[in-house]
Amino acid sequence: MNTPLSNDIPRVGPGAFLTLHYRLSGPHGDVVNTFGQAPATLSLGNQELSPLLEQALVGLPEGAHECFEFEPGLVFGQRNPDLLQWVSKASLAQAGEAVDELQEGEVVQVPTGQAGQQVAGIVRKVQVDAALLDFNHPLAGQAVRFEVQLIGVL
Repeated sequence: MNTPLSNDIPRVGPGAFLTLHYRLSGPHGDVVNTFGQAPATLSLGNQELSPLLEQALVGLPEGAHECFEFEPGLVFGQRNPDLLQWVSKASLAQAGEAVDELQEGEVVQVPTGQAGQQVAGIVRKVQVDAALLDFNHPLAGQAVRFEVQLIGVL
């Protein structure tokens, strides 16, 4: 769980439950930003953040406000061209997407075929009967800035 400091301020350790604000951004701006909103909660080790981001949190004391800079591709890997896939509008409609209103840049949910699980894809192109979806993480292949403010560590 957490590792206390000598002055009893909890530190982030494996399995810690965290309340925090965080911002993930790349060269084109924020992808996730909880600052100015309700804080996020997560449990370290449950793959809610990438392993490298979790590793950056380990050892930080409650109340810390830090920024970390990561080289391109380090946090979310390199872009994989195999993760650009054409999906029929009929399949998207079956998944509940409004296919007549699809727009480039929009995020859609696609069933994985496993008991109610879905994966998000970004619409890159729209044609009459299909859409080209990008299943890469939006920050794949890019430099990442991770800003975090730890509110609570349990």
